[in-house]
Amino acid sequence: MTQTIHTFSKRVTRRQALDYLLHVPPDYSRRERYPLILFLHGSDERGSDVTIVKRHGLAKIVERDSDFPCITVSPQCPEHQDWLMQADALLLLLDEVTRRLAVDVARVYLTGLSMGGYGAWYLGSEHSERFAAVVPVCGGFNPMLGYPERAAGLRYTPVWAFHGAQDRWVAVSETRALVRALRQAGGHPKLTIYPNAGHDVWTRTYNNPALYRWLFKQRR
Repeated sequence: MTQTIHTFSKRVTRRQALDYLLHVPPDYSRRERYPLILFLHGSDERGSDVTIVKRHGLAKIVERDSDFPCITVSPQCPEHQDWLMQADALLLLLDEVTRRLAVDVARVYLTGLSMGGYGAWYLGSEHSERFAAVVPVCGGFNPMLGYPERAAGLRYTPVWAFHGAQDRWVAVSETRALVRALRQAGGHPKLTIYPNAGHDVWTRTYNNPALYRWLFKQRR
């Protein structure tokens, strides 16, 4: 008996949900438009208590500095998930916040640390049209997704990557490979390697005023 041809078609709907921390500048007014930073935390902050996202990185900075002059969105990744698995939810979250608040869509930025650095590389590469700049901190790539070559998706987007040369959790070679691939594709990423630092380079990075001066100059 020969094989017969069939077509399978079924409509599937899926609910997307993420808890997140939201910071709005104290001078917020609907008459203006504000830059927005999407911050992706590391693996230790996954779970169902969104307040733990404040432990590190940009969410910690904003908690300490209520005058931070930018809308910040800091979602929490569910337990046993990663940011690649939450990519659709992150884009929908960005759409929702942009709809509700006075966001300057030409100044939407993406950053993340460790697991969030992986997420920043991935989400930025796959959806570069959404972001004016991307700042991956001690992140890397998943070779199963075709990286680092797919980082070429960021060739027209300003990127500033950070890593510690002594990192034992995520090898600095991963960031170097992504930056190299991006440069070979015609991009011009900035790269900062802290020679004596291990995995925690986020404290120094997010406390550096030069990062924000550079970031807020970038427009899509």
